[in-house]
Amino acid sequence: MASPDALEHVPPRRRPLDAVLSVRRAVRSFLSEPEHAAHLRAGELYVGVSGGADSLALAEAAAHVGGRLGVRVCALVVDHRLQAGSSEIAQRAADEALRLGVHTAKVLAVTVDGPGGPEAAARRARYAALRGNAAEGALVLLGHTLDDQAETVLLGLGRGSGPRSLAGMRPLEMPWARPLLDTPRAVTRAACHELGVRPWDDPHNTDPRFRRVRVREEVLPLLEDVLAGGVAAALARTARQLREDCDALDLIADEVLAGALDGAGLRVEVLATVPSPVRRRVLRTWLLRGGVRELTDAHLRSVDELVERWRGQGGVFLPGGVEAGRAHGKLVLNRCQPTTPGS
Repeated sequence: MASPDALEHVPPRRRPLDAVLSVRRAVRSFLSEPEHAAHLRAGELYVGVSGGADSLALAEAAAHVGGRLGVRVCALVVDHRLQAGSSEIAQRAADEALRLGVHTAKVLAVTVDGPGGPEAAARRARYAALRGNAAEGALVLLGHTLDDQAETVLLGLGRGSGPRSLAGMRPLEMPWARPLLDTPRAVTRAACHELGVRPWDDPHNTDPRFRRVRVREEVLPLLEDVLAGGVAAALARTARQLREDCDALDLIADEVLAGALDGAGLRVEVLATVPSPVRRRVLRTWLLRGGVRELTDAHLRSVDELVERWRGQGGVFLPGGVEAGRAHGKLVLNRCQPTTPGS
């Protein structure tokens, strides 16, 4: 395991060079967009810092840009307490963020537990801590890079979970803001070198027990070799194009939903007039609002058959104890009565 001393200084350069300026430009460009700039009115900006290259380069850029915008920048460092010495590593990351120019830095110790395995549990705990320590309406910058986006797209492709998953991470999904989605990981590492910082390398990021690590260490390098480079950037472009398509379809679906709603149900005659990809988006929103959780593509297609292939069949049982059925020209949701042992 890497020791707390792994986060240490290397001889600094005299002035910022290309990589530092590139990260700063990415952050400045992101924060200058009207939709993003609106969230700076409170005068506060937060950065999630792990001590790795991506987050340290981002913290420096946020401090530099934020200072010129009159915004106070706070680094939030989550200590997952999953490794020996984690508190020292977290404190060093906070100290480094302060040296790089943020106004304040706070270490947040969390407990990692719950369903879904350690990776999912750590992510839930991390995001909850970041959200709970940021001012309402303020942005929390995350250091996800172009390489992280490419990994996310490949993982979504492997799960077969549809365009929403292949669309990857959004640049803005309040409060989460990701200004480095077009910046390669190599640039953030180079920026740290230029700043005189040697980032901490989390051993979990090279542990092959985690699927994302194998995608990063094995799958992407192989694809880059076979396809002669540029794969990560191509996957990120694909994600962006799919996000734009999904956003357009979602807008259409919202209009259809408004026209199809009849009380708590949906009028079949309206749903039957639209293409199935739009209809399934309508159904997804309706079902989620109705308390259905953990929806899969198979669930949506089964409910869709109540419209497209109606032949008097019974309802569709869904997660959360909900049944979707058709009656009197409408799709309706019914709560299923829990069964008791021996009944």
